Amino acid sequence: MIQYKEAINIIKKISLKILSEKISVLNSVNRICDSDIRSPSVNPTHNNTAFDGFAVIAKETKGISIKNPKKFKIIKTIAAGDNPKIKNYLKNSVIEIMTGGLIPMPFDSVLAVEKAKYFPAKGKPTHIIINREVKKFSFIRFAGEDYQLKDLVVKKGEVIQPKHIMALTTLGIKDIKVKKKPKITFLSTGNEIVSYKSKNVSPWQVRNSNNHYFKSFGESLYFEIIDGGIVKDNNPSKLKEILKNLKKTDTDVFVTSGAISAGKFDFIPELINKFNFEKCFKGVAIKPGRPIMLSKLNKKKKLFFGLPGNPISCAAGFRFFIYPLIRKSLGMKIENKFTAKLSNKYFKVKSFTHFVRCFMKINNRGLVQLEVLQGQQSNRIKSFVKANCWGIFPEGKDKFKKGDIIEWVPLIPSS
Repeated sequence: MIQYKEAINIIKKISLKILSEKISVLNSVNRICDSDIRSPSVNPTHNNTAFDGFAVIAKETKGISIKNPKKFKIIKTIAAGDNPKIKNYLKNSVIEIMTGGLIPMPFDSVLAVEKAKYFPAKGKPTHIIINREVKKFSFIRFAGEDYQLKDLVVKKGEVIQPKHIMALTTLGIKDIKVKKKPKITFLSTGNEIVSYKSKNVSPWQVRNSNNHYFKSFGESLYFEIIDGGIVKDNNPSKLKEILKNLKKTDTDVFVTSGAISAGKFDFIPELINKFNFEKCFKGVAIKPGRPIMLSKLNKKKKLFFGLPGNPISCAAGFRFFIYPLIRKSLGMKIENKFTAKLSNKYFKVKSFTHFVRCFMKINNRGLVQLEVLQGQQSNRIKSFVKANCWGIFPEGKDKFKKGDIIEWVPLIPSS
């Protein structure tokens, strides 16, 4: 059995070969960008107004005051989307302009509509009267003030989010290169596992939840979980058949839950050895999920993770072992961990790392607090439902007191 840090160091040296593909930006949310995306143009493309008002030439308002007002002729009205071209510029004239309207030359400033006095009447004005100087470039949005040509829009390895869609479509970017979704085949094992639809469940049976949890986990992120169903302990032929056909499958990672400990029916380690997988590790000093194992088949570039069968052990194994490996293979940065002050005591075995179901909240003073929830056994799901994060209690310490600083990560990663 190795320590958690040792297991992660092994994972850091392993990487799946994930190819890229070009897709429409409209279908790219939650995909991983595979090359830096840069702006093909400036944004805004032209100077425009940030306010409803009148486009003026600032120098023509020089010397104007309440005691020395000046009359300007309205020669055109421009709304957002109108062609701003003017045929002839007349001295001491203005253009009525709406927010987003393009500023035609030689106008360089905007007088807010509230500051204008209409002449002869507001209903049918021919002129406005200005009674104060207009500062040059007032209420002007300049061409390129948002994005300049070749500005970075999305970094390689970044998760495409709706905010990126706003930028990409504004800039007219239609297609982008992203990483293909890694494919993970997940199988539950055990004679006790039955369909979640089963109405009459015997005392020695449990409904299948692991397959459905991981299927939904993948759908919320950037990889594809293939539900491989259930493999019975007394009939592992289904898994044997899958392993025989590795060459034909496009699955990158095979994951099983259950049958990896040292019990009479824990057949997976022996089966993996028969198919010439190279063992990376088996057994990590963690709770929950200690029997976890990782093996690889170098020639086929396939990985095999064996996770414990209890739901929370399985979830922890996926979150803290498989997810970091997938993230690395997609070219993403190492996931950030957050910190918070512990709000209650926690005790554990000193030599183990614990992944603890916790509830993170911000108190009325703005401090981040972490509460260890009751019911931490690996078969108990209620605390997992109540939790919003995993607290990470590292090896080397057995007693944690209120006020200690603890690292944590969300239950489901966001980016």
